[in-house]
Amino acid sequence: MYAIYGPIKLILDVAFFIMIIHIIMSWLINFQVLNLGQQFVAQVWYGLNRLLEPIYRPIRNILPDTRPLDLAPLVAFIVLISLRDFILPELFGLI
Repeated sequence: MYAIYGPIKLILDVAFFIMIIHIIMSWLINFQVLNLGQQFVAQVWYGLNRLLEPIYRPIRNILPDTRPLDLAPLVAFIVLISLRDFILPELFGLI
């Protein structure tokens, strides 16, 4: 059981930290602390967007249009946390 649980937990943990970095970076860009004119910041930002867009797109299709506020990262983050902390341990009998 642990042979399957460990890699899945690791993947969810890595996805958790990637989403945290993306969310914090979006705040810093919106408050103009980070500038997309800098090449490194732009490359990291576009790389994270390309990585997370396949996760966010289906959620955006389901959610209503709240144009200035994007709720897809919040919903994906809540789903990821519930998968990582509640559903996965329950499936493997660790709780």
